Parts: sequence; C-alpha cells; structure tokens
Amino acid sequence: MWGTATSSHQVEGGNTNNQWHAWEQASKVERGEVSGLAADWWGGRWREDFDRAAEAGQNAHRFSIEWSRIQPTADRWDDEALDHYVQMAKGALARGLQPVVTLHHFTHPLWLDELGGWEYEGTPALFEAYTRRVVSALKEHVSLWCTINEPNILVVVGYVVAYFPPQVTDIGRAFSVAHNLLRAHAASYHAIHEIQPGARVGLAHHYRGIKPARPGHPLDRLLARIQSRFFNDFFVDGVATGKLRLLQHSARVPQARGTQDYFGLNYYTEDEVRFAWRPAEAFGARAFRQDAEVSPHNFMANEPLGFRRALLWANRYGLPIIVTENGAEDERDDFRRRYLLLQVQQLWRLVNVNTPIEVYFHWSLVDNFEWDRGWQQRFGLWELDIETQARRKRTSANLYAAICQSNGFSTELVQQYAPDVFDEMFPV
Repeated sequence: MWGTATSSHQVEGGNTNNQWHAWEQASKVERGEVSGLAADWWGGRWREDFDRAAEAGQNAHRFSIEWSRIQPTADRWDDEALDHYVQMAKGALARGLQPVVTLHHFTHPLWLDELGGWEYEGTPALFEAYTRRVVSALKEHVSLWCTINEPNILVVVGYVVAYFPPQVTDIGRAFSVAHNLLRAHAASYHAIHEIQPGARVGLAHHYRGIKPARPGHPLDRLLARIQSRFFNDFFVDGVATGKLRLLQHSARVPQARGTQDYFGLNYYTEDEVRFAWRPAEAFGARAFRQDAEVSPHNFMANEPLGFRRALLWANRYGLPIIVTENGAEDERDDFRRRYLLLQVQQLWRLVNVNTPIEVYFHWSLVDNFEWDRGWQQRFGLWELDIETQARRKRTSANLYAAICQSNGFSTELVQQYAPDVFDEMFPV
C-alpha cells in the first residue's frame, strides 16, 4: 500500500486543550509561531485532502486521534468529537484509503499534564481507558492501529536534549517516562486485541542512522554504537523482550513482550559521530556526512543507504514492516523529488529480496505545523497557505502519484522529475 501520514495537532487546528497548545502560547516555538487553524481538518477540510490523496493513486492514510478532544476533562468523554474521527475513517474507506490510526502522536490533555503527563504513574491506565473508548467506536472501520508515535522521541527530545515539552534534562525522569510509555503501549495493545481480536497493532519507531565519522577510529565506533543503542534500540528492545534498561536504570514489563503485530518505522536521515572533548554532548560531535545533500533548513540529509540500513535494522525483529513515515522538508520542492526517488529505490531493492515491507507512508499529505519548528519547515506534497487555507499541488505530488499508480518507478519517471539523480540510480 502507498499513502501519506498526518497527525491531529499538526493538521486539525483549534486544538487548545493539550500541552502543545500551552507550549505554543508560552512562545516556546521558533519565531513565536502557533498552530492556529493548521490545515483546518477539524473544520472539515480533511475531506478535500482525502480526495486529493485518492485521486493521486494512494490507497492508505495514517492519521491520529487527539486525546484532549475525546476526553476534554478527566471525568468527561466527548462522543461528538469521537464521531468526527469515525467520519474520517469512513471517509477514508469510501475513497479507497485504508485508515491506519495512531492513538497518541505527541499530545495529551492539559488535565493529564497537570498530573504529570507521562511521568505520572497512573497514565498507562488512563491511556488504556482512552484506547478502549476509541477502539470501541472505530472498530468497524479500522483494523490497523498504532498505539504511540515515536516513544523514543518523547523520551529523548523531551527529557534529555530538551527541545520538546517539558524541556528538562534528567535521565531518571527520562527512564520513568519510557517505563510508563512501555506500560501504556502494552495495556493498549492487549485492550485492542480484546475488543477487536482481528486487529493488527504496533508502534511507530523513529530510527536515526548514527555512523562513525572515521570507521577506523575506535572511539568513533564506540560512540556511534552507544548513541544508536540509546536512541534507536533502547525502547524497541523493551517491546521485544519486556525488559527496559537505560544506564543504571532497569525495569521489567513482561506484559509488553512481543506486543507488535507489525514493525512501524519512521526514517528521515542519518548522522556521523566523531569523538570530541564535549562532555555535554556525550563526547560525540554529530553532523551530516560532509558531501551529503542537505535540506533547505539543514534539518536532514538525503541518505538513501541510511534508509536501507534502517529497514534492515527493523527486519531483525522478524515482523512485517510498515514505513509509517518518510519524507523531506522542502518548500522549494526540489530536494524532495530527489529524496523521494532515492528512498523508494532502496525500498524497491529490499522488497525484491523478499523483505516483508507492506506499506509506505510519505510524510506528509499537506504542509503542517512542525512542532518546535513551527511553519518554517514544509513537508507537504501539497503546499498550504496558512492565511487563506488554499492548497497548491507541488510537482512532487505528481511524482508520488505516478509511483503510487504504477506501484513502482521507471527510468522515464526519473528523467522527468529528477534527471540529476538518474546516473546515481541507474549507473552504467
């Protein structure tokens, strides 16, 4: 299946009851930007965007549920808000788009934040109750579920490098959050299978390639291995084994063992790490490869072999693979076309040796609010004018449509949309 991915807070607009809205109001986002109306999906414009996706040959769409809308206060559920997502799932199916629904994509209600958010010991039970409410309502229309998006990002970016709320640096608190996320995922997984035995449930794992800058240098190799273990493997291994370990911290969550029916993979880029006397950076200076092509805001490098390595890493877990996110920030829509073709080529190569990749979701369908980076990074196949809500199709939307419609790509397609990578893709 081919599709695109979105998340509730980034596209809905008017989300004023979660911790990210509070973060925006405190001017924590770059340039002081706020999500505002976003892409106005809560106002119904998901319909026209789903039309665009279906017309472009896509046959799946991944979207998320906004917990703060479903449970606006600790003691109240909003069935009207829940019906909004029922209509989205039905609308996707009516257009030939298989819905893949994520229950948590970075945001949670303000009332939960006041209890401590993911640090609160009771959050896994609250997440299970929320899961049961949502799945009971959508089970006739949704059979593919993603419990939590990028739990490693929630841990590392919120509690180690401190870019996301609550913006703290505390390994002990980071481990507590990871422990509760794992408990919550396990509870959600088992609840979904109780309500809907035939469902398939997983997570969306963020994999960031980390290589030694000097492969022959033992300290570079050691640092790359340590950083990759901490960022990429730590949580995934907890799901696989039911055992969570981080430095001096450890916990057992036996109910989490084997709670993935597929492996959800988010991949964007890859870094090189070089030993440097920088204790604050764990003695490792990370940077993109020196001659790599970098996106307009220097946010990511075009590293298709990194995507291959990520897919092979995911395949170690012995599960069918869903690429839950892969895409590029590029308002000029030049970098994105090269990125898309080179990434899909690696996907094609692995599928041809029977790697069990089932779905590819491009991030994203339409420009959306990019968290701490606000509106300056544009990932959409369709450009969004946030003042008028007008959409404009980018050339890469036509490229992706051709890939979706043909279930592949051709030399003619590469010559048409990205001739400058033709020789790299098809060497003599």
